[in-house]
Amino acid sequence: MNTTVVIPCFNEARRLNLGAFRDFLDHAECVRFLFVDDGSSDQTHAMLETFKQERPDRLDVLRMAANSGKAEAVRAGLNQAIARGANVVAFWDADLSTGLEEIEPFRAILRDRPDIEMVFGSRVNLLGRQIQRKLLRHYLGRIFATLVATALRLPIYDTQCGAKMFRVTDDLRRVLADPFISRWIFDVEIIARFLVLRKDGSRPAVRNIIVEKPLQKWTDVEGSKLRLRDFFRVMSDFAHIYSRYLRQIDGRL
Repeated sequence: MNTTVVIPCFNEARRLNLGAFRDFLDHAECVRFLFVDDGSSDQTHAMLETFKQERPDRLDVLRMAANSGKAEAVRAGLNQAIARGANVVAFWDADLSTGLEEIEPFRAILRDRPDIEMVFGSRVNLLGRQIQRKLLRHYLGRIFATLVATALRLPIYDTQCGAKMFRVTDDLRRVLADPFISRWIFDVEIIARFLVLRKDGSRPAVRNIIVEKPLQKWTDVEGSKLRLRDFFRVMSDFAHIYSRYLRQIDGRL
């Protein structure tokens, strides 16, 4: 499977662990990285361009003209990857809170399950796993996830993990065609757009084309751009998503 993993970056010069990407590329096949510099004002772009020269066959850099937010950086990266022939695309947080070692297990699900179109990382703190989240953010996240699962009518545990992989389909192209209305929770908007596309029931329901994969390890890396006060902006974004998409959806999903 020809896979491109999009890494959105905004002022990540101090946090980018390029060594981890080097190690991964030395041992992985059929995976490319596309770093999207979202208008950084530090040395991020220079670092990425230098890094690209090391492995031009496996690395690309897309520079946004101005800071547009993670949602649009991810959308631009996914669209470029699809245009260049990837049949599997993903996005991964630049801080590697989800390690690159999870990429191959995600790919394996899509390879072994042709009925599945999306694999989402899920931060479930089970015995034998290492999920390190700040307690307050965990509880706020659980409140939000419960609201979202209820509105989407999907038994989804974790919509906001920054590790997601997609099989390239015509539906995915449609989902990515227009800018997201949400700056903060575009992950939810992606699911909502898929729900609207399949609301007539003529194809398998969205709940049957997504697999949530519990992560072996996830670390709450210092320096996140998201602050606790942004929880209220997230809820505002969710209200807009509900109004735009979810009111169209009936109980058959």
